[in-house]
Amino acid sequence: MTSPFDPGYDPLTVGSHLEQSGHLMTDLKLSMACWLIANESATREKLAAAARHNVPTLTGGGPFEIAAAQGHLPAYLDLCAELGISRIECGEGFTDLEIDASEIVAMAVARGLEVQYELGKKHGGAFSDHIVDELIGEGHRWLDAGALQIVVEAREDAERVGLFDVEGHMNPALADRFVEAFGLEKVTFEAPNKASQFAFMDHFGPMVRLSNVRLEELLRVEIYRRGLHSDAFGKANLRPLPKGTPQTIQSAR
Repeated sequence: MTSPFDPGYDPLTVGSHLEQSGHLMTDLKLSMACWLIANESATREKLAAAARHNVPTLTGGGPFEIAAAQGHLPAYLDLCAELGISRIECGEGFTDLEIDASEIVAMAVARGLEVQYELGKKHGGAFSDHIVDELIGEGHRWLDAGALQIVVEAREDAERVGLFDVEGHMNPALADRFVEAFGLEKVTFEAPNKASQFAFMDHFGPMVRLSNVRLEELLRVEIYRRGLHSDAFGKANLRPLPKGTPQTIQSAR
């Protein structure tokens, strides 16, 4: 249920986290464009470590947007496929590409790549009801075209953007609208800090999908998800079930 991200750590650090927590990862996100300018052997080493632990990998949406805007999308997709990356994230977080969802998904699938689509602008401020209306329509177009997951933008501080106000408070009514539109299993919420992570789990319970969680915060997220954190144990929707009752969360896969 959690997709942590690598912001550019060294291969040993990433490998250690995979060894410790790989069974808790839905996938591992290579964030931003750091992996594109790092030593290629280091990037390949991290991807190989993820493969050894059966953790799928995906790239963040930034490189996709830049490649599409600069006319290099086929080369970018070729690179992702050659590296053995499992999935790419698409979006228009800081560009206005007017891209065709069906065409992009077809290009990716032809190379053996899965697609997820991120909703929301990185510099567009907090969502309004009208913006959410538009984003829901956008999300349906991409799901209909073959995208497998919808991701809701939050940036790095979860403030003044997306579902978060200037003080970092999550808007539960707007969050509910995405779940009502797509279903909890199809929506992933970016949750880059403790407050945002806890807010989503408090509201939706243990089955909510979270992304952009730092590798070093993954275990904290997962104990909270299971009601094994002091702040979660007192919440009825997160408290562990009594002995003998089947648990619904064991691992990410």
